[in-house]
Amino acid sequence: MMTPKQKFIMALEGKQPPGRVPHFELVFFLTMQAFGKVHPRHRSYHQWDQMHSSEQALHIDDMAGLFISIARRFEQSAIFVNGPELWGNDRLGNTLAVLEKIREKSGDEFLLMMHGDATYDVPAGDRMLEFISSIADNPQKLKDEAQKKIDDAIERAAYIKKRGVLDCFGMCCDYCLNTGPFLSPQMFGEFVAPYLKQLISAYRQMGYYTIKHTDGNIMPVLDYLVDARPHAIHSLDPQGGIDIAEIKKMIGKKVCLIGNVNCGLMDTGTEQEVVESAQYALKHGMPGGGYIFSTSNCIYTGMQLERYELMLDVWRKFGNYSE
Repeated sequence: MMTPKQKFIMALEGKQPPGRVPHFELVFFLTMQAFGKVHPRHRSYHQWDQMHSSEQALHIDDMAGLFISIARRFEQSAIFVNGPELWGNDRLGNTLAVLEKIREKSGDEFLLMMHGDATYDVPAGDRMLEFISSIADNPQKLKDEAQKKIDDAIERAAYIKKRGVLDCFGMCCDYCLNTGPFLSPQMFGEFVAPYLKQLISAYRQMGYYTIKHTDGNIMPVLDYLVDARPHAIHSLDPQGGIDIAEIKKMIGKKVCLIGNVNCGLMDTGTEQEVVESAQYALKHGMPGGGYIFSTSNCIYTGMQLERYELMLDVWRKFGNYSE
């Protein structure tokens, strides 16, 4: 019998796994509702570096157990570890420690991933003017900085490879708003696309899988994303006008597709709208394989757990490949 990880990898490689289509959420934040525990990303460890190593180990064990509980209860095939990178001096070490503890507790049951993007993304408000000014006044400096970020990420990935615990990088730099990318397609092709392609190529050579995430309307830069050769594109945002039926016809043979269940409807729509969105994603994403069922973002704070469970009910009923 295939493990969830094995089925997930089949989908990442464009194949059709047996049984139910794999499911994955980038993050599941409703851990208080589901398990009575604070999500690792919401925990504040200002005194982490003051803790005795035995106390740190207990926290790491607790977090690893929570990630596994999420994956098993909601039948997710992959675990994206986020949270430990936010605290302590050895942030990478903390993340790797949680990944290693997950592997120790669950074996090779799940595909394990962490954030690994190093490209430019939508600048925060306090950085926007500086970024725009750099494009106009000193574009080469921006390119030099972009290359340095990629070189550092590749070096970091090589170090992680020696630890032997990571399967995949979730590349989570957002490029697009609902109206389109934060740069014109021409500028995206100059300041982002070459570096994304270089980074993914290096990850592939090291044996990692890659999932490129970005919300919003990706259509103006879709060719660049596909050309970079990630194993999958996430989240296929319907609030950004992305129609999975159209995307499947355009690129479904080139890259695995993840997502398209409307997050906005999950929160504010009717139950029937949630059901219809989930059914639509399955109907048009599943044919021929190369699809992983997911929302168009994540299971975020403030969402009703019942809505996620409703979405999963649809998946269990309609997300099965015929034998």
